[in-house]
Amino acid sequence: MNRVKIRKIVFGEGRPKICVPITGRTREEIALRTAELKAAKPDLAEWRADWYEEVFDRKKLEEMLERLRGELGELPLLVTFRTKEEGGEQSIGAEAYAEFLRTVLASGQADLIDVELFRGEALLRDICEEARKKGIRVIASSHDFEKTPAKEEIIERLTRMQDCGADLLKLAAMPRDAGDVLTLLSATWEMKEQYAKQPVVTMSMGAKGAVSRLAGEVFGSVMTFGSAGVASAPGQVSVPELKMALEVLRQQE
Repeated sequence: MNRVKIRKIVFGEGRPKICVPITGRTREEIALRTAELKAAKPDLAEWRADWYEEVFDRKKLEEMLERLRGELGELPLLVTFRTKEEGGEQSIGAEAYAEFLRTVLASGQADLIDVELFRGEALLRDICEEARKKGIRVIASSHDFEKTPAKEEIIERLTRMQDCGADLLKLAAMPRDAGDVLTLLSATWEMKEQYAKQPVVTMSMGAKGAVSRLAGEVFGSVMTFGSAGVASAPGQVSVPELKMALEVLRQQE
């Protein structure tokens, strides 16, 4: 499997990297969330731009990207607009979504950008190619808040992301029971062992899926999402608890 280096961290090497989302509807709220994140000392930050109430104002979007880059220093920055269909805060049309992605790329402030698989494979391929030219990495993603797809479907989605040129392959799903969590973890393991050329990131959401955020490394997931203040998805664990759990698991090796 290829390793993916972003600033000082390497995906696919060492323990899973801890990512903390920055939420907030206003500049003031985003500043507060950023301060909480820096205090928690995760491995990277994700700006959830879909929370920002002025995200569709290009000038203010560019200003916020520049502000975040300055605040975070050498901490890698993942920029995400999570669409309403996949659990995000705001609706966005196809053209506006593509424009958002290209504005982020043009700014040069992001280290990593999220592109949803179901916004279209043609767009994903184009953004992967454009990002590569600018030295920016792409994490392709798919989120299902209603159910956990069958194992074959999970593997198929992750493989499609890889075929489109994504650097990281991410899938999150909601479990109805413990069996669904096992389905996701089994799919992650099979993907890693048989098909993955790029690092895989998976998680089972909600309280039932919390184990996947703590023990994902065992099955092949290279990143987990934690909270430092406000959680951006159901089931997120605080950064201190994540660090402790990951360290305990690694001590058993």
